[in-house]
Amino acid sequence: MQQAMKKTVGRFLIAAAMGTLVGLTAAQGQAAGDTDLRNLANRKVTWRGPDVHGATIPLKLLSINDFHSQITTGLTVDGRPVGSAPVLAAYLKAAAAKAGGKTFIVHAGDHVGASQPQSALLQDEPGIMFFNMLGNEQCKAGGDYGRDCNLVGIPGNHELDEGLQEMLRLIQGGNHSQGPYLQNPYQGAAFPYICANLVQASTGQPLFRPYVVRMVDGVPVGFIGAILHRASTFLSPESLEGLQVLDEVNTINLYVRKLKAEGVHTIIVMVHQGGYQQATTETSSPTSPLAGDIVPIVERLDGEVDVVLSGHTHTYHNTLIKNAGGRPMLVVQGWPKGTGYADIDLEISRGSSDVVAMSSSIVTTWADQGPGLQPDPLVAALASQVDAMGNAIAEQVIARAAKPITRTSNEAGESALGDLVADAQRQVMGTDFAFMHPEGIEADIASGGITKGDHFTVQPAKLNLIKLEMTGQQIYELLNQQWSGDNGRGRFLQVSGLSYTWDAGRPAGQRIVAVMKDGAPLQTEAHYTVAVNEYLAGGGGNFTALTKGANPVVGPFIAEALIQYVQTQPQPINADIEGRISRLN
Repeated sequence: MQQAMKKTVGRFLIAAAMGTLVGLTAAQGQAAGDTDLRNLANRKVTWRGPDVHGATIPLKLLSINDFHSQITTGLTVDGRPVGSAPVLAAYLKAAAAKAGGKTFIVHAGDHVGASQPQSALLQDEPGIMFFNMLGNEQCKAGGDYGRDCNLVGIPGNHELDEGLQEMLRLIQGGNHSQGPYLQNPYQGAAFPYICANLVQASTGQPLFRPYVVRMVDGVPVGFIGAILHRASTFLSPESLEGLQVLDEVNTINLYVRKLKAEGVHTIIVMVHQGGYQQATTETSSPTSPLAGDIVPIVERLDGEVDVVLSGHTHTYHNTLIKNAGGRPMLVVQGWPKGTGYADIDLEISRGSSDVVAMSSSIVTTWADQGPGLQPDPLVAALASQVDAMGNAIAEQVIARAAKPITRTSNEAGESALGDLVADAQRQVMGTDFAFMHPEGIEADIASGGITKGDHFTVQPAKLNLIKLEMTGQQIYELLNQQWSGDNGRGRFLQVSGLSYTWDAGRPAGQRIVAVMKDGAPLQTEAHYTVAVNEYLAGGGGNFTALTKGANPVVGPFIAEALIQYVQTQPQPINADIEGRISRLN
């Protein structure tokens, strides 16, 4: 089975596929404009130790996260162009050129996966090729990078979108079965991937090296990588087959102790996990409180850790949090999809080899000012190739829409696009029913020509469809689990092949009043076939009833199913909400 995954996105808003990118929590978005928050994130956070004596060594860290192979242009913030690989490269190179000492450029995971169509159709190889272009002469493909290579990366959950073997191919090189694409043969990463807590289940040994040590003017600096431990709750068991994800903190602290034993006292942790900084007004402090999964992680880290570079939640962090040793650490996360980066300056004591002062800011990569006015020409050439080859594939018109088909749901929880997507999955898999989680539908379909690329924009996650056998009683249980979340408001599965009625006045877990198939009630003891994606099949989103499904059969990716389906429909497609979900009270 090809493996895939999809992280939950309910607490943050990203509408990049529609040309606008919003890196905010819902609460933040209500309090300030996007530009206001980006200006706040750009304010410098500083710390200086009480006893700074003797000579110090400068070190700059430039960190990106959740790049998602956003090579070409098209993103905006408050109407202003932002990001793209050539613009991001121009900012990073300009910042490195101004540095007073050595600079490392790092990425904190999800560098590939859930990507724009142009890169996704090229198997995300352009994302790795771009990062390679930021490297110095010590960064070489095939694992031949030297100890002075200025690049480091870690895997995020999306690196596993197509399973272990495809992740390793992207990193180690080799042509894809549908390639070659832009490079023949494809060279892979010219820099090390590190991750301490992603281990081989059979041996307990890390899949990648857990850390690297780099020398900065004679002083060792350690980088430790980690993927979020909760990846196992987002993925089906098949997605991590042969792998195990260990607790982030216990594993990181183990290697911190090893580094300390080797005389390393400046330690940077790169972890693909994040939170939400509670900025609410233009006058908020840049060190306003941080909430979310990252907080209990960083608070338990060894006192030797100086900086935590995070990702995953697509919201900025720029704050100081005390580690388990009571010492302040910088905890930072840049804006996603190449629309920003964390700019960090450290001062390292030559005598103690430890950090004695540090500062950070989160820079937005505006394309209409500063370095953005002169995009990097070499990376721009890559972006042009990606556009040309990817667009040639993505722009193939395969169907037409009579009017916009949107994700906007009615009060019952049903949307026109949800109906269309679920119908596609049911037809392609040949099942009685289909269920699709709404967060996995990430953009609307405009009226007019529907292209192959539109389908990857609507459903960018590379999730396989799975056919399962379930009883009617299990389907009742599944539908009742739509109200099992913390807020109790419901996460409405988009359905095909059945209709149902729910009562908002009944307790959560008991709200399904009736389920109908072809006008007759669903039989609780009868067996039916259902189509879901592998995220849901593994119990993702608290839909654990699906884990009881039997006899799984693997199908195509969800975007490919939609591509197949729309070409079979009468043209132009005229999709509306069909009344499959009814609400009482």
